[in-house]
Amino acid sequence: MIVVIDTNIIISALIKDSITREILINSNLTFKYPEISMQEIFKYKNYIMEKSGYNKEKLEKILNKLLEHIDLIPLELVKPWLNSSKEIMEEIDINDTIFIATSLALDKAVIWSDDADFERQKIVKILKTKDLIQMFKK
Repeated sequence: MIVVIDTNIIISALIKDSITREILINSNLTFKYPEISMQEIFKYKNYIMEKSGYNKEKLEKILNKLLEHIDLIPLELVKPWLNSSKEIMEEIDINDTIFIATSLALDKAVIWSDDADFERQKIVKILKTKDLIQMFKK
């Protein structure tokens, strides 16, 4: 199964050695993340270090470990779906457009997010962390 990951999932996995990190590293799912959204992770670097207690080197080591299990999707692949995704998300959360577009570019891959805003759209299937935990433990 191909799973597009929301930024908050990656941030959660960076902050704490949790089931989220375990799923990303040890499951047999194929994880995808829009390359352009890496900017958002870097934007929250200080917040992540504060919450996790990690220094810059430790944080980079964990991020690199996660990225070994996540395929970054280039913007060029997603661009054809940006306008339709913007229409879907403009009344919900325009900042999540890139994740809908990435999903559509990957034949409606599911999105892993705990953000309730995604549930307001009906085009792409959304899985919450609790759903992935159930799948992972089987």
